[in-house]
Amino acid sequence: MTRSITTTEEDRATERYNVIAKRWKHGWELHIEGLGVTQSKTLATANAMVRDYIESLTDRAVPSDAVVTITPELGAIGEQVTNMKDLYALADRSEHEASKTKQKIVFELRSSGYSVTDMAVILGVTRARVSQLLRNL
Repeated sequence: MTRSITTTEEDRATERYNVIAKRWKHGWELHIEGLGVTQSKTLATANAMVRDYIESLTDRAVPSDAVVTITPELGAIGEQVTNMKDLYALADRSEHEASKTKQKIVFELRSSGYSVTDMAVILGVTRARVSQLLRNL
């Protein structure tokens, strides 16, 4: 079934709709799992079109917290897009981990008695950045 109910951290139900977007001459066909098909001129308006379509079928408003996942069919380039997104996600996690590590090192250097100037040289950042990191401890 298209609509699945899951429990969120706030302990409230969230509706989820999975949509496959297929490109065609006049825009996109939006295949809503288990419900039907509607159309949208662009992917930017697809979410609103899906919600409107569901509301017209069910005669009730789609909750604002309902999750509509639109997956465009992109053929071979789709895999490249997925790989790119995975790389960005990995980079974000790596940057977050590096930031946590830097904060820990700043604490350890300061606890060991290093000056702000020496810490800046050791870390390869400005004195101002070290001071900022120290304020966040």
